[in-house]
Amino acid sequence: MSKKIAIIAAAVMISLAVLFTISVKIAATIFGSEDTALTSKEGVGLIEVKGMILDSKETIRQLRYFLKQDSVKAVVLRVDSPGGIVAPSQEIYAEVKKFAARKKIIVSMGSLAASGGYYISAPATMIYANPGTITASIGVILKLSNIESLMDKIGIKSHTLKTGKYKDSGSPFRNFSAEDRAMLQSVIDNTHQQFIKAVAEGRKLPLEDVRKIADGRILSGEQAMGYKLVDRLGTLQDAVEEAGRLAGISGEPELLLPPKKKMHYMDLLVEGAEGTFNGPLGRAAGGMKMMYGAE
Repeated sequence: MSKKIAIIAAAVMISLAVLFTISVKIAATIFGSEDTALTSKEGVGLIEVKGMILDSKETIRQLRYFLKQDSVKAVVLRVDSPGGIVAPSQEIYAEVKKFAARKKIIVSMGSLAASGGYYISAPATMIYANPGTITASIGVILKLSNIESLMDKIGIKSHTLKTGKYKDSGSPFRNFSAEDRAMLQSVIDNTHQQFIKAVAEGRKLPLEDVRKIADGRILSGEQAMGYKLVDRLGTLQDAVEEAGRLAGISGEPELLLPPKKKMHYMDLLVEGAEGTFNGPLGRAAGGMKMMYGAE
């Protein structure tokens, strides 16, 4: 009897191992486990930033990859984003600035390139926008919620142990005091000044000129050009052709896409867990995020 059980257990283990191997291969096929090779023909690279800027790793990976490729003479950064979290936006800004010091990088703004979307565009060699692109929105926002009254109504009490009076500032479980407001406002004001300075440096504009329009207002692409936040009005194709001209490529440049991101089975599990804590569950737990844009 014990021998029969051992045989069944071994069969189950082998089946699980086979299923795991198959699932890894399927994931590798779908998500790509190898880098896609670029053609040796000279051309212009294309990097896309779409949606909320919540993480900088993938955009930075693509910028660094193209920087190393001799066949990539310039890059077009297509931005279609309402903004995002402060730190990732700053990291992408820094990488775009480094790239622009060695190769031409042209930003092509889509329907929306506002707040953090504009922040990452500022240090590029040149910025193209459509006349109706929504851009600018130079400002910082921090959203907080308070559910203390609701908890009182349903009879739930919250207890906090802390090491300083500001440690739970912005907590949804207690009253938002004047001292909390003053402290957090000072952080937002400082981050706003960082934004203004970054735009002024990236666009080579006087600090005061940027400060005058750094009140969170949105601008159309046409309006932004009037404030020198945008260089030219045009489409993605216009930006690609301009990148080719600046890079010295004769004729229409070939558009080169970045390699697929290496994705392994365990990465999918980790990213799924991260999504849970960074998503609605994480927000419900009282996570605090300063945004170049709005959630």
